[in-house]
Amino acid sequence: MLINKTELKKFHQGHSIAAYNIFGAHLVNEEGKDGVRFTIWAPNAKNVQVVGPFNEWDGYSSWMIKISEGIFSLFVEGLLEWDLYKYNVEGVDGTWCQKSDPYAFYSETRPKTCSIVCDVDSYDWEDKAYLKKRTKGFDKPMNIYEAHLGAWMRHPNGDVYSYIDLADRLIPYVQEKGYTHIEIMPLNEHPFDGSWGYQATGYFSCTSRYGDPKNFMYFVDECHKANIGIIMDIVPVHFVNDAHGLKYLDGCACYEYESNDDAHSQWGTMNFDLSKEEVRSFLMSASAFWCDKFHIDGLRIDAVSNMIYWGGNKDRGVNVEALNFIKRHNFNLAKKFKKVFLIAEDSSDFANVTTPTIDDGLGFDYKWDLGFMNDTLKYYELDPIYRKDNHNLLTFSMAYYYSEKFILPFSHDEVVHGKKTILDKMWGDYEQKFSQARNLYAYMFTHPGKKLNFMGNEIGMFREFDEKKEIDWFLLDYPMHQAFERYTHDLNQIYLKHPAFSKQDFEMDGFKWLDADNNKDSIFTYVRKDKKSEYVVLINMSANSFENYEIKNVTKGNYLELINSEKDIYFGCNMCNYEVLSTCEKEEIEVLDVRVAPFAAIIFKLEK
Repeated sequence: MLINKTELKKFHQGHSIAAYNIFGAHLVNEEGKDGVRFTIWAPNAKNVQVVGPFNEWDGYSSWMIKISEGIFSLFVEGLLEWDLYKYNVEGVDGTWCQKSDPYAFYSETRPKTCSIVCDVDSYDWEDKAYLKKRTKGFDKPMNIYEAHLGAWMRHPNGDVYSYIDLADRLIPYVQEKGYTHIEIMPLNEHPFDGSWGYQATGYFSCTSRYGDPKNFMYFVDECHKANIGIIMDIVPVHFVNDAHGLKYLDGCACYEYESNDDAHSQWGTMNFDLSKEEVRSFLMSASAFWCDKFHIDGLRIDAVSNMIYWGGNKDRGVNVEALNFIKRHNFNLAKKFKKVFLIAEDSSDFANVTTPTIDDGLGFDYKWDLGFMNDTLKYYELDPIYRKDNHNLLTFSMAYYYSEKFILPFSHDEVVHGKKTILDKMWGDYEQKFSQARNLYAYMFTHPGKKLNFMGNEIGMFREFDEKKEIDWFLLDYPMHQAFERYTHDLNQIYLKHPAFSKQDFEMDGFKWLDADNNKDSIFTYVRKDKKSEYVVLINMSANSFENYEIKNVTKGNYLELINSEKDIYFGCNMCNYEVLSTCEKEEIEVLDVRVAPFAAIIFKLEK
């Protein structure tokens, strides 16, 4: 394998998004001999050896050759796919340390740490039709099911499902329930289960916990054949500080900052030095690798605020070099993979996150609306008697909504560390929690923005997420949880089948307040529409009922109740509107008189 000098130059300049074609372990034929070409960037190393069972871990027979500035390479004849290896690196002080390959395509299952030779180019993909028609989905429904693959469902003996098992079980479940995408918590190799993948070692290595890379390719392929998109979380901010990983790879600060204060993160990990050009190429190539080799449809970039500001602290100021990296990363990914979307998990109020880089934005396609999530859940936790004084918590989101392209997330972050699950956050007793959770999801699905829910939310989990346990599927033996699952399913179907709730998400014509100021009754009314249809939404946040509640300023016509969260099939009180309702004129405006149950969320469709 000849090293591509053009790509190598781009690597050193910080502009490579295909460095994985140079570095790592590649099965090749050189001068008529089959084997593996190993290549590593270790700029401060004196020497590097390749070691493994093939040489009885004795590197003196496998010294790598320094082929250019900081780059070592070696061809080893006779090695095969699935062979184990590591690098033995001599630092500037003469100390030797064994390291996993930063560009390994496959790794041993923890606690073992060897890299494994793997051919990631031989899978025969069958998703050409899906890839041809996929889009970034701005004017389409996007209903994301966030999942931790090891804790969604398990075998009866507690063993995790493989990628193959999940293709047979998770895909039909997601498809039947009405989700358009699966967002997977990080699959890059990581040593500690409790990090959920957010503290990584193998940025090119698909975790071996559930099978090999080709098994995961099969899973993605089957998702695409079922018309399900795949989003994957990646973490270009920090990496785990285990000795076999990137930390002081060549005995010096290589991937991390030289300054000790900047190198160490708030999570006990190491911060990437995003000013180094080779580190930029490494991270951009890692993102591109998942899109290229695994046909990933979207990447959700974790902890963006920690790249925008030094350590995520606004008081320390903007990290200019990190901002430049973000823009370069997003520009290059968008240029290479035009239909893959990039999502920012950003808790800051930094402007223009979803503005194109050509207009001096950060170049993300979507941003998680963490303000919506925080304000909404805070409101629903309140005793209803205090909601009239906090009415703005639910109206504020629309005041800034059109500043970015938002996804509304109720993610794993909200169901861990003593925060309680979404259902358990709701105010009240057992039945009131379910009633308000139904209300909450109607509000979420009729609010502009794409949707994301973490696994277990759809069945009304009371137990917080634990990566060691599967979802509490036994809850579906109980009528209240059965009814809640039916409700979330029906709401998903309405969202999918009625374009007005997604087509004009990012156009002001798609949403209109009818009454945003009725804090006395704690009732909100608004319209969602597109060019063909119109819907009136009423959200009652109080324990009061109304036999003749007047929704004012509606479009003249007849209205049909599409869904009512208090219908008996959802375990509600069944105070519904069973007949077609007609508007009437009062004081020169059109009014719709409706029945409203306590904590009811109702969607009315204008019949044209």
